[in-house]
Amino acid sequence: MKPFESSLEEILEEYVQYRKGLGYADGSIRRKLRPFDRWLANTPIDIADLSPWSILEFRNSLRLEPSTVNNILSALRGFFEYLVRKDIIQYNPIEDIPAMSENAFIPFVLSPRQTDRLLGAVQSSIRPDAAHFLDDLTTYTAILLLARCGLRLSEPLRLKSDHYIKEEGSIYIEKTKFFKDRLIPLPGEVIAHMDNYLSVRSSLMPGDQNPRLLPGKKDMVSKGRLYAAFSRAVRGIGIHSPRRIVANTVFGSPTPHSLRHSFAINTLRQIRERGQSAQAALPVLATFMGHRKYRYTAVYLKVLDAEKRRHLVDFSIKAQKDI
Repeated sequence: MKPFESSLEEILEEYVQYRKGLGYADGSIRRKLRPFDRWLANTPIDIADLSPWSILEFRNSLRLEPSTVNNILSALRGFFEYLVRKDIIQYNPIEDIPAMSENAFIPFVLSPRQTDRLLGAVQSSIRPDAAHFLDDLTTYTAILLLARCGLRLSEPLRLKSDHYIKEEGSIYIEKTKFFKDRLIPLPGEVIAHMDNYLSVRSSLMPGDQNPRLLPGKKDMVSKGRLYAAFSRAVRGIGIHSPRRIVANTVFGSPTPHSLRHSFAINTLRQIRERGQSAQAALPVLATFMGHRKYRYTAVYLKVLDAEKRRHLVDFSIKAQKDI
C-alpha cells in the first residue's frame, strides 16, 4: 500500500491505524487523506501554521466535484480533531469552513427491458472452456443479484456459502453498510439460478474450501471483474450515455451501482402503475435495501420525476448541436 509522503506521514498513518482499531476500513480514509498529504508535501507550511485560509487554499487547489471535496474535508476534520486531542495543534483549522454547495445527482436508470437485455448480454459472454466458465458464471451470478435484489456492489461479493438459505429461498446480508443485517427473499428466477450455480460449482470444484458463496481466484470476486463485464454488456446492448453536468445537475453514466438504483425506481414505478401508493411502500423497500431510514429511499421518488428532466436535457443538448 502506497505510504503517505508529507512531513505528517507518521501521524497520518497513526490516525489511519487508530480508525482501523475502531472498526473502520482503512482504504477509504487513506484515499480521502491523500490529496491533503500530497498538497502538504508540495507546500512549504508547518502543521502548526495551518489556518482556515491555508485550508481554503488547499480546497481551491482540488479540481474535483463539490461532493468529493466535501468528503475530503470531512475526513480532514476528523484528522485535525485527532491532532487537537493529541496536543499537536491548538485548534481545528477546518472547524468553521462550511461545506461546498453540491450538485444534484440523477443516476442512470435502466428500464426493466434494458436490465433484461443487459443480463442476457452478460450471460451470453460466459466462455464455455474449463479455464473460464466458472469464473464467468460467478460474475454473472453477482450481477444477477445486483439487478434482481437491489444489492450494493460489495454485498454479493462478501456473501458466505451459508448466507444462501436454500430452504427459505433467501440470502442473509451481514453487517455491510451501516453495520446492518437483513434477510432478503429471492425471486424465483434467482433461486433457480442459485441452485444451478451451486450444483455447477460443486461439480467443477469438488472439495473446494473457499467459504465465499461467489469465490474468486484468491478469495472473493473482484469489483473490477464486475465493472468489466457490466461495461462490455452496456456497450453490447447499445447504451451510450456518458456522465454529464448540466448547470447544477449531474446526470450519471451507467455503472454496476445503476442496477441498484434501477431496481428501486422500477419497483416504485410498478407500484404506482398498479394504482397503489409508492409513498406507502417506502418503509418496506427501505428495509429490503438496507437503508437506515426510509427517507433515504424516498429520494428515489424524486428520481421518478427527474427522468422527465433527463429527456429535456437530452433534447436541449441535441438542439444545441443542431444550431
